[in-house]
Amino acid sequence: MSSLNERLSATSYPGRGIVIGVSEDGRYAVTAYFIMGRSANSRNRVFVEDGEGIRTQAFDPAKLEDPSLIIYAPVRVLGNDTIVTNGDQTDTVYELMAKGQTFEQSLRTREFEPDAPNYTPRISGIMHVEGGEFSYQMSILKSDDGDGDRCIRNTFLYTDPKAGDGRFIHTYMGDGNPLPSFTGEPERVDIKGDIDEFTKNVWESLNDDNKVSLFTRFIDIKTGEYTSRIINKNV
Repeated sequence: MSSLNERLSATSYPGRGIVIGVSEDGRYAVTAYFIMGRSANSRNRVFVEDGEGIRTQAFDPAKLEDPSLIIYAPVRVLGNDTIVTNGDQTDTVYELMAKGQTFEQSLRTREFEPDAPNYTPRISGIMHVEGGEFSYQMSILKSDDGDGDRCIRNTFLYTDPKAGDGRFIHTYMGDGNPLPSFTGEPERVDIKGDIDEFTKNVWESLNDDNKVSLFTRFIDIKTGEYTSRIINKNV
C-alpha cells in the first residue's frame, strides 16, 4: 500500500483523479475527486453543490471558452449508489442504471474524450452502501496506446474493502505532450484521518500551480448518511 499523499505529490500533473476506500476506523465509505488544469479554460472552474452531488461551473463566465469537456456533474446519487466520474458519463451511468443497466453496461456506451492527441481517459467510480455493507467499482475508458479509433474498457470491483484501504485512479501518469494516459490497475493507497484531515492532506499534496478543485465525502456505512467538503482554488 502506498501513501496517498506521496502518490499525489509524486507528479505535478496527475490530471483528474478519483479515490475510493474505507476510513481508518472502518465506519465510513470515503471518496475524493479532484480536478487540475494547465490551460486558462481548465483553471477557470469551481465545484458547487447540486442536490446530493456536485457540478462544475465557470468561476468567471466571461472567460469561459469551450465548455464541452469541463462543465459537467462529477457526482450524482442514485438510491444507495454514489457515482463519481471525470466527465458527463456521470449522467450516462445515472440514466442507464435508473433503467436497469449495470455500471459496466452503461459505460460500454462511452469511450475516451475526443481531445486528440491526448485522448484523455474517462475514469469513473461507483460506491454502493446498503444494509451496513460497502462495495465499489472503478472504471477507465482509454485509447489503445494513443489510437483514436480503439477504446479499451477496464472495470475493477472491490467487495468488503478493508479499513484504511483505498484505490486511486487518475487520468495521466504525469505531465507531457501528449499527456500519457493512466496505466495498470487503480493504485492501492492508504485512507487516513477524519474528513477534515483527509481533505486537507489531499489538497495540500496536489501541485499548487495546477490544482483547481477538490470534493470529498464520508458516507456512514451503517446509516448511509454523509458529510462532504469542497475546496476551490478560485474563491
